[in-house]
Amino acid sequence: MGTRFRLEEGTGRQGTKQVKKRFSKADLILIVLLLVIGVCGLLFVNAKKKQAGATVQVFVDRTLYGTYELSKDQTVPIQAHGAVTNTLQISDGKAKMVQADCPDQLCVHQRAVSARGETIVCLPNKVVAEVKGEQEAAFDSISR
Repeated sequence: MGTRFRLEEGTGRQGTKQVKKRFSKADLILIVLLLVIGVCGLLFVNAKKKQAGATVQVFVDRTLYGTYELSKDQTVPIQAHGAVTNTLQISDGKAKMVQADCPDQLCVHQRAVSARGETIVCLPNKVVAEVKGEQEAAFDSISR
């Protein structure tokens, strides 16, 4: 088996050959360490984004239809104008629109939502499902 590092040969001041390594073991350890730290950071940010006690609020025509816990598996029929227009399914801590009577079906094809601020929107039926956290801040920012 050959060496793992690319070796370059050069001549020194006195005409002797010197062998230079492009990557040392310390360089490889540093690269692996940085990758591990990066992956851990992404996992931490993703876990922080998903909060325990999160809920999904459903609005129909800008009016609050209901608030449902993501921790409780359930199927929510959403009625507008006296008929069921959409069906929201909550399972495994995620909410997904599984049925809609709108022609484009874009809300049904959206992925399941679970992180604070994510939404599912059905424009023809004027239905919005938005994930809210356990506690919502009163202000996004303060300016002076």
